[in-house]
Amino acid sequence: MDIPHDPARPTRRCVIAAGTLIALAAAVSATALGRRPAAASSPAGAPPRSGAGGAARPEAAYWFPDSVPHGQPDEGVVWRSLLDYRPQDDPDLPYNTATVPLAERRTPVGPHPGAPVGGARVQSLVSFAPTSGNPSQGEWGTRSSSVEGGGGRRAGGSSARYYALTHWSYLEELVFWGGSASEGLILAPNAPVVDAAHRNGVPVLGTVFLPPTAYGGDLRWTRDLVRRDDATGRYPVADKLVEVARVCGFDGWFINAETSGGDTALADAVRGFLRHMRAASALRVCWYDSMTTSGTIAWQNRLNDANEPFFHDAGTPVAHTMFLNFDWTADGLADSAARATRLDRDPHELWAGVDVEARGYRTPVDWDALFAADPAGVTSIGFYRPEWTHTSTPESAPPGEFHRRDDRFWTGPSGDPSAPAPSARWPGVSAHVADRCAAVVAPFGTVFNTGHGLRYAVEGRIVSDRAWHHLGVQDVLPPRRWVRRGDGTSATVDFDFDTPFHGGNSLLCAGITAAPAEIDLYPVRSVIAAGTDTVVELVHDGDAGTTVELAVAWADPARPGEAPPYAYLTAPVEPIPGTSWSRSTFPLPGGPGRTLRALGVRLRSNSEGEGTRWRLGRLRLAPRAQQPPGRPRAPRIEAAHTDADGSATLRVRWCAAGSARHYEVAQATPDGPVLFGATASTAHYLTGVRRYPGERAARLEINAVGDDYRRSAPAVLRYTW
Repeated sequence: MDIPHDPARPTRRCVIAAGTLIALAAAVSATALGRRPAAASSPAGAPPRSGAGGAARPEAAYWFPDSVPHGQPDEGVVWRSLLDYRPQDDPDLPYNTATVPLAERRTPVGPHPGAPVGGARVQSLVSFAPTSGNPSQGEWGTRSSSVEGGGGRRAGGSSARYYALTHWSYLEELVFWGGSASEGLILAPNAPVVDAAHRNGVPVLGTVFLPPTAYGGDLRWTRDLVRRDDATGRYPVADKLVEVARVCGFDGWFINAETSGGDTALADAVRGFLRHMRAASALRVCWYDSMTTSGTIAWQNRLNDANEPFFHDAGTPVAHTMFLNFDWTADGLADSAARATRLDRDPHELWAGVDVEARGYRTPVDWDALFAADPAGVTSIGFYRPEWTHTSTPESAPPGEFHRRDDRFWTGPSGDPSAPAPSARWPGVSAHVADRCAAVVAPFGTVFNTGHGLRYAVEGRIVSDRAWHHLGVQDVLPPRRWVRRGDGTSATVDFDFDTPFHGGNSLLCAGITAAPAEIDLYPVRSVIAAGTDTVVELVHDGDAGTTVELAVAWADPARPGEAPPYAYLTAPVEPIPGTSWSRSTFPLPGGPGRTLRALGVRLRSNSEGEGTRWRLGRLRLAPRAQQPPGRPRAPRIEAAHTDADGSATLRVRWCAAGSARHYEVAQATPDGPVLFGATASTAHYLTGVRRYPGERAARLEINAVGDDYRRSAPAVLRYTW
């Protein structure tokens, strides 16, 4: 389809015609594939790094293939050559290393019959932050943050503003998008994003961006990238890309070559580079429809003779997938799919590009071209910049507003993936794409943490009033948000950022009436053997008169669209001392071959009125006697700096604890613990460590948090003032 031009956002074609902006191109970040808006996706510069010397803030890595630009970089930007990179000499590497392995995924019986299993998949190209100045470990607001009630803004609340993607179940892979001629062209994903994606079974690709000349592109960088060592026959930069992905823990590269001026020899070198990447490693490689076999930049918007050899050449696969430029047509997609089939390639390895950067779910899309002929989809879908749901959210809005927009993008106007609206202008991804989710097995726990928030709680007590984001501690969230059944379907479910039990948010169910409301939570694949004493524990807080039942299913639905065959369990409510929360523990009867298939809740109110409210703060599926993880080992401060206000900035590291899903770092104070951050890594950057009256050393505590949210004893670290 031809995406209509938004007059407020000039296309690249307009920029080139204007000419006068070309001189500014070197200061513009990677904004585009094909015909893209001229607005920059990130500023060229970045604020100076916090701290000083060895205690500087760790930041996500970016490089040029070999040679760097002429002149001097802007403040806060570091020009680096990838060929010169040595992991053993990189002080930021421990902070940039993802630690969560890629989870196994399963495809549950569909919530409706319109999205067949094995059909179209989704790739997302997301710019989470500027190329430079992107902190490795998320951000935590200032210690002086004040907290307001009622979902209002908090001081330091900008630290909660982040694209906290939660609908991972519709993604096949994520591209960490970025790069610019003034900063660097090769962008490695930061660890929090990779950890969140891997926890949900989604691979993450870094970006190699060779920009158009109008955006500062220089053909020497393409030649640097694909230069071959005549003596060894290897491609040195390709080998470095493999090394970076290995040491940082991500899964592949998106190759976007858009610098004009090439010839057939250069195109042949690019193909050799791609073949080497595929042969040298198990990394995933996605090629963007830009360069042709003649070396020119000419977007084909389909798979054809001009670009096929970058995808499949001489009977051999080259790139694993290809992102087709945005101006595709129904005929072009059909021809592309037929060509892929003739090559014995899956047509769903082609991503039909959909640019949603400017309009999000208001973007016109020819859904019929993709799905009318076959509900499984002619090809797959490639979304460019779906973080519109974040960038379009007003600065003053609380985090819940972003999640409402993001739900609308992925699950359509109904907000219920079991009730699709395929004829809607934007039906939502769930109307056409089958969900796949991480396999939930015991021991498993979730506090429904979205990876950002306005405060942070531990076991029902607020331990930080700092706004924050760190996707690495995001939970595996219910994949079908929100399927509601029963007579009480008017009940709503949202993330509640005002009253977390642990982390930054809980689940809030509102509008509960006397008519039972059944809410799906998780598909499960967990064998419950006889004698294991496995339980499901719910930590909850609700209005008086709310009845809670645990919904458990021991078999899958018979067909798409049917509910799991739930049975309903009750349990006593036990208050948790010192908090407003209560606990209900539901024993699960085990037996030979007995496998738990789904979990949900059924709620009803015994009170008069418009409806009651109920929060779910934690769900735990585990043996009753499950042990917490061991404490972190060998904690140490690797660098420190005293700031102007007398507080300390520290780089802290430790050795991993067995079975830890993440770690929480706090300072013990006379008023109780003050959290400085949480991370899945074994390294963290702390700012604002204060000295209290009479204190000779700050006591820092690092707790490991297990897969089921049991916490270890703390590892203690002292910083002497």
